[in-house]
Amino acid sequence: MSNVRKDKNNYYLDIAQTVAERSTCLRRLFGAIIVQNDEIISTGYNGAPRGRANCTDLMSCMREKLNVPRGQRYELCRSVHAEANCIISAPRTSMIGAVIYLAGLDGKTGELDGGVEPCSMCKRLIINAGLEKVIVRNTPTEYTVYNVSDWIEHDTSLDLNEGY
Repeated sequence: MSNVRKDKNNYYLDIAQTVAERSTCLRRLFGAIIVQNDEIISTGYNGAPRGRANCTDLMSCMREKLNVPRGQRYELCRSVHAEANCIISAPRTSMIGAVIYLAGLDGKTGELDGGVEPCSMCKRLIINAGLEKVIVRNTPTEYTVYNVSDWIEHDTSLDLNEGY
């Protein structure tokens, strides 16, 4: 066993990746955790709203059936995104200045699905929640850090090809 200690960002990204394994989406499995002052405030994964059938239960994905490209036509999706579920489960006072960690897996292969960023709707939720940073896993050891203040300053919320 190595004595090299894992850095904090990858530690939290590992946890977000484990949370993603609870996802009920057939296309993309995402997990998110919010961390404030080195404490996990909440977790979330993508799946249908409570009480409604999940895509894994139905063995069907409307966006997949219609060949909808990534980042488009979310109104056809049954799922609530991981970031949204994570934010819903946390008090705003605990989220102000916090970090949300996001990890995704391909629904068919289970392989890490890096190089993503939150969709425009989730960006709006992240901004309103008062989160300071978003850290997204790209590889088992590499990640991208997004400063939420940049999203506010550059107002990129209308980019239709962003997000997972």
